Amino acid sequence: MSTLFITATGTNVGKTHTTLQLLKRLSEQGHKVGVYKPIETGVTETAPDASVLLEACKKVNKNFESFNVEDITAYTFPLPAAPFCADQEHEIDLKSIIDKHETLSKLCDILLVEGAGGLMVPITKEYMVINLIKDLSAKTLLVTPSRLGCINDTILSIMALKTFDIDFDWCVNLYEDKEEFSEVTQPYYDAVFPKWWSIENGLNKFIKHL
Repeated sequence: MSTLFITATGTNVGKTHTTLQLLKRLSEQGHKVGVYKPIETGVTETAPDASVLLEACKKVNKNFESFNVEDITAYTFPLPAAPFCADQEHEIDLKSIIDKHETLSKLCDILLVEGAGGLMVPITKEYMVINLIKDLSAKTLLVTPSRLGCINDTILSIMALKTFDIDFDWCVNLYEDKEEFSEVTQPYYDAVFPKWWSIENGLNKFIKHL
């Protein structure tokens, strides 16, 4: 079994969209894929991201067919904020998050783990999403946006992953400011990261190297 952790430069960048694309394409290639959303905030009734992931997973992995959202999440909170802030009663137990990862890992060949926000989002006072990635020994896919300002966010996230010595790749979700991307952002990526790729045109090649 292997774990792929899907993270991003921040919130609303495209983690769930990317995870769904990975789930679909990996399954088409014969892999038994599972999903895990350790923490989701902004949950009033049912966790929206985890629900979408679970419904897609049920269609391709019979081991997840009887699951409900609580089975693929460790914690959900109503406040739409970083987990540390949303966890107003200080309920989060890091061991529970890691234990559930181990449990779900046994049900698939590849477990897709979707993070919360970006790399430096605090789960507890001193434990960030990037710490969880490190503790799970997970290969990581960093999703970056195409909007103006994404170069700075991308480079900072890459520096953080390298600092923590995490095995990673990164891609662009061509969504926001898509029409302007080729002029305001792509020239730099072409010059500094000539092998950069987008979800739309590079996902299959990425999957081959998992």
